[in-house]
Amino acid sequence: MITKPVLNSTYEYPARHWELDDKGQPTQQIVEQRRRAEFITPIPKPKKRKGVGEQAQLFEFEETDAISSSDQRYDPTPIINELRKSIDDWRKLPDPTSWLVTPETARLLQHWRHHSFNGVKPFFCQIEAVETAIWLTEVAPKLGKQGKRFIQHLEIANQNANPGLMRLALKLVLPAQARLQ
Repeated sequence: MITKPVLNSTYEYPARHWELDDKGQPTQQIVEQRRRAEFITPIPKPKKRKGVGEQAQLFEFEETDAISSSDQRYDPTPIINELRKSIDDWRKLPDPTSWLVTPETARLLQHWRHHSFNGVKPFFCQIEAVETAIWLTEVAPKLGKQGKRFIQHLEIANQNANPGLMRLALKLVLPAQARLQ
């Protein structure tokens, strides 16, 4: 049993995680890096196993999903992990003039990344979501082939879901103390 399941602060980059084996079970080992994006549903092992058969992998898909089926499953995690890597590399650039954003955006990024908030401080995931939107709209178009790949992926996804309407949306949660004020 893991006695301290939370390893990272909600306000900082998630720099470590509990390792899971190929069946999604904890190995009790801490890995000193961010967990890759994957669809994992850890299910506790039963205390006693009767029989020798192993449970088949559950697969759920919505009937409205035109990409996946019970025979073939669309997996967005490779592009999510590539996008995370690109944004991580961009985030580490020390000079705001190398960020390839407008001066206004650079000021906002510096504020969100370095301001010592007195009240409600944004979670890392909130800042990362905004950074992702900024990177996709301001930085990726300036990166040539590397950035175009992500933009094309989004265009195709939008065309499949909303023909003729390009959207980039964020879903953010406010910290509990902000909702109480």
